[in-house]
Amino acid sequence: MSAGTAGTAGTAGTHKEPKVSEREARQVAEAAREQEWRKPSFAKELFLGRFRLDLIHPHPLPADEDVRRGEAFLARLREFCENEVDGALIDREARIPDDVIRGLKELGALGMKIDAKYGGLGLTQVYYNKALALVGSASPAIGALLSAHQSIGAPQPLKLFGSQEQKDTFLPRLAATDISAFLLTEPDVGSDPARLATTAVPDGEDGYVLDGVKLWTTNGVVADLLVVMARVPKSEGHPGGITAFLVEAGDEGVTVEHRNAFMGLRGLENGVTRFHRVRVPAAHRIGPEGAGLKIALTTLNTGRLSLPAMCVGAGKWCLKIAREWSAEREQWGRPIALHEAVGSKISFIAATTFALEAVLDLSSQMADEDRNDIRIEAALAKLYGSEMACLMADELVQIRGGRGFETADSLAARGERAVPAEQVLRDLRINRIFEGSTEIMHLLIAREAVDAHLKAAGDLIDPDKSLGDKAKAGARAGGFYARWLPKLVAGPGQLPLSYGDFHPAGHPDLAAHLRYVERTSRKLARSTFYAMSRWQGRMETKQGFLGRIVDIGAELFAMSAACVRAELLRGEGEFGREAYQLADAFCRQSRLRVEELFDRLWANTDDLDRKVVRGVLSGTYAWLEQGVVDPSGEGPWIADATPGPTVKENVHRPIR
Repeated sequence: MSAGTAGTAGTAGTHKEPKVSEREARQVAEAAREQEWRKPSFAKELFLGRFRLDLIHPHPLPADEDVRRGEAFLARLREFCENEVDGALIDREARIPDDVIRGLKELGALGMKIDAKYGGLGLTQVYYNKALALVGSASPAIGALLSAHQSIGAPQPLKLFGSQEQKDTFLPRLAATDISAFLLTEPDVGSDPARLATTAVPDGEDGYVLDGVKLWTTNGVVADLLVVMARVPKSEGHPGGITAFLVEAGDEGVTVEHRNAFMGLRGLENGVTRFHRVRVPAAHRIGPEGAGLKIALTTLNTGRLSLPAMCVGAGKWCLKIAREWSAEREQWGRPIALHEAVGSKISFIAATTFALEAVLDLSSQMADEDRNDIRIEAALAKLYGSEMACLMADELVQIRGGRGFETADSLAARGERAVPAEQVLRDLRINRIFEGSTEIMHLLIAREAVDAHLKAAGDLIDPDKSLGDKAKAGARAGGFYARWLPKLVAGPGQLPLSYGDFHPAGHPDLAAHLRYVERTSRKLARSTFYAMSRWQGRMETKQGFLGRIVDIGAELFAMSAACVRAELLRGEGEFGREAYQLADAFCRQSRLRVEELFDRLWANTDDLDRKVVRGVLSGTYAWLEQGVVDPSGEGPWIADATPGPTVKENVHRPIR
């Protein structure tokens, strides 16, 4: 996709982005991490081989008043979606009608997560996510707009890091009228913020001058208020570093140069934004200089839950369509649902939707209670939800056959029900890239999962550390592993009566699945230890191995959440038997995936793949590319982002 070529005529290709080494890039990312674990984490313990069921069971529940307010808003939102939102129109015209956005403002949807004292609705994370699942089912583009505004846009950073004056000034606007956007990515900077090129140069005692270009600014085309990450140069009185700023979108020097178009989420107001000598008051800086990445990562700890929320909504819709269509469509004398080839796909969609909702609700309720550190849980929810939702949508397209590939408009034009299966597949695909691609999420989660090992033995495998430092690290590591390793030998998962609460009479045996999770978490921890012993400092380069470790952890987390949710529903007397059946089906499917992942930890083609890649890059296999034509257009692979005045029309479109 093209973002347009930014910059002035005659300067293309001359701007040089900051060059940093791999080590420097890692140091920047590491400095932005939340270093300490002040609260317990179920997922962190899981990766360490400790199955802490007590952290998630009994399943935490929202307060009655939170439920009342949340359900009341969901009822109003559902009515609005059914009567005012035309998802097909939004996809067809690639724009959310202004009247719809104004209606959402009047409904209070911009302030779902903003405290009532600032004019917001003050919904819990649980009900905020339920609202996103609902509105996202009507139009994923609307879900993305509301999510980008509240999950990563200005409200959350202000809530966590803003001064009281900033909260008093901006939160009432953001709750009622003003749309916000979060601007970090640049044309040549994605998940490597150490190379961030946008600058904020101090200007006197009370301000900064902002220059640079930001890419893929979700909501940027219609936003009123921007959170911009920029690099402050280090100077006297200024520690410098990547810093977060609030910028008025209508300020002089702010230009939306292009509205991007995508294969899905066609109503997404996403663009390229240029800043040329934009003066930002020091009072609009969020937090101290150099805290920008920490603010961004902390915001995403819970902000990432918005994407799995919409994935859950998509799963529910896929299940509904699969059920209705496969009961109606007959093949060889019976409904296609009763053919095993189709039935297995329906079972996968049903069981996985149940598990995804279990993961989302559990993580969200833990976020609301704030008793646990959920940074890994939220990341796992985003990773697992985005991957599994794409698989479910793809299976739905397959179940629908040719009708799954046909557009809803075409189906309607020839007299059939306008089912937008292909659109859902297109819309969901971006979730594997948004807010941390699957590959980046693997690395992020893996880093957190091995944190205890690095704290114990980090200096031991650091080539830059002295022999004295390594000796001290060796002593620390010896003590840690002497205490830790013996605990990985045996546990409750080997006792046949463990977790007996999860095997009530007349229900499937979920206790057996929890015993499997406990045993497998210890096996996962042992595998991680073996890998660190084998590769030591090279462990971070084994991205294939780390990705599989994380995927196993994701499956174990999902199995745990599914079992706990099933027991909650049984205890409440609501669909308990059915929930147990779905949890049992999901766990059996998940266990097959886990065993395959374990096999691939040590038996894989990773080494051979690296050789092939080097051959591809060197042109060794260029002959294989012959016999086709390349329909790509002309232009550079990465648009020029030289700072300077714009030469393009401002397509900023605020909605009043």
